[in-house]
Amino acid sequence: MAISYVDRQTLAVLAPTVTRELGISEQRYGWLAGAFSLAYLVGAPLSGRFIDRVGARRGLLWSVGLWSLVAATHSLAGGFATLFALRIALGVAEAPSFPGAAQTVHRALPVAERARGLGVLFTGSSIGAAIVPPIATALSRRWGWQSAFLGTAAVGLLWVPLWIATAYAPDTRRAIDVAPRERNSEPPSSTWEVVASPPVLRAILLVLASAPVVAFMLNWGAKLLVRAYDVPELRVGAYLWLPPVLFDVGAVAFGDRAARSGRLGTPPALVVVAAALAGSIALVPFARSPWGAMILAGLAMAGAGGLYALLTHDMLSRVPRDAVAMAGGITAAAQSLAYVIANPLIGRSVQRSGSYTAALVMLGAWLVPGTVAWLTLRRSDPRP
Repeated sequence: MAISYVDRQTLAVLAPTVTRELGISEQRYGWLAGAFSLAYLVGAPLSGRFIDRVGARRGLLWSVGLWSLVAATHSLAGGFATLFALRIALGVAEAPSFPGAAQTVHRALPVAERARGLGVLFTGSSIGAAIVPPIATALSRRWGWQSAFLGTAAVGLLWVPLWIATAYAPDTRRAIDVAPRERNSEPPSSTWEVVASPPVLRAILLVLASAPVVAFMLNWGAKLLVRAYDVPELRVGAYLWLPPVLFDVGAVAFGDRAARSGRLGTPPALVVVAAALAGSIALVPFARSPWGAMILAGLAMAGAGGLYALLTHDMLSRVPRDAVAMAGGITAAAQSLAYVIANPLIGRSVQRSGSYTAALVMLGAWLVPGTVAWLTLRRSDPRP
């Protein structure tokens, strides 16, 4: 998960430089940010079925090799059209990342530890988002923005031997592979059965409510610092590490608290607290300094990380074992749908108003209906 976010976030970190040098407007950048998510939206459910069939051990290995190649090719982009096509290709290649990771956690850990495991899993995305700003900006400053795409893509090659050494060990293979007798013991859940199940539908609603908060910080954080706080383009990495780190804190803390509750599902009170924290994104434009903005954004990211861990734990505790990766792929697709819709709207709002205030206040307000819907529908959902 960390590797996938390093590769997908390099463009966001270098957005002020790349968009200026390639003549890409704010609104077109919104479409670039949405292009990856559009491809991920289509690819995630399909890759979930793929991972359920071949297993995460092989599926993740193939996927990382492919997306590292696509990420490196970003260095050849000469304009909006080429970059748009490459973002689509990267979204398709990275689609198996979360379904494979979720399946691994679900199979490798006992039931009582899965909430904690999922909390730790979500730190991968923010670790990647935290380390890419200093790496990408340093490479760009020394050798140009093209070198940053090559350098961050090479990180994926370091992961391959680590995965082979661990996931291909005999004990691990027995834990995470699907035995033939288990695979054939009962008919696999159909795609529609998984999508239409109440736990997955509830998770989709909460993802759609919370994902735009994460989308803003991942894709617009650098631009916010440059435009609203006059931070030099190649210095944004000094600030952008904080929100991803606090996303980690939220994911781990809320996942651990859910595990300590002793329930297989998620306590509703935890969801309310996490949603309230995520809603603090609306306060970011009122900060007077870049550090103040990043602290408020970090609190919002901590809430979003908690929501991601809680909704995923609740959902996976209620779906059939053979559908875990697909369920993860469907919620990943819901996240991408939120990104596809939110990024162009944010770009349009910023271009028309000249500030981020309206967009951020709306992102905070948008959490309310999704959280209420999750809580309401949960009352009629059967216990796992």
